[in-house]
Amino acid sequence: MLYSTFGNKCSRCNEGDVFKCKNPYNLKRMFEMHTHCSHCGLKYEKETSFFYGAMYVSYAISSGWFMIWYALQNYLLNWDLLIFAFFVSGFILAVSPLTLRWSRIIWLNFFYKYKKEFSKKNKSTNFNTSQYAS
Repeated sequence: MLYSTFGNKCSRCNEGDVFKCKNPYNLKRMFEMHTHCSHCGLKYEKETSFFYGAMYVSYAISSGWFMIWYALQNYLLNWDLLIFAFFVSGFILAVSPLTLRWSRIIWLNFFYKYKKEFSKKNKSTNFNTSQYAS
């Protein structure tokens, strides 16, 4: 799960890219995803509006960022509250493209687990990817 999330890879085979542009800070192409995995043929959007559920994952990730900064503030930094609020807000905005990508890939991992037979590393398997499209 970590490899596919941080590597922008398909959750089933860990080979094909999920997003078309590797740079999450290319704001014009930030939301562009491949429809299918180029390696195993997995259809990423299982149904219409499939990625709405990723909003909950995104919320959890953003809450995690906040909790980390809050702990740092209380135990190490001791900044003024207004400075801390501006800093954390700016940080959350700065990492939001990463959060968006990670949340969508984590959401995919909830529904499609890694399967060794779809991986390139398993060279003994020869299969037609069109039969595994969904």
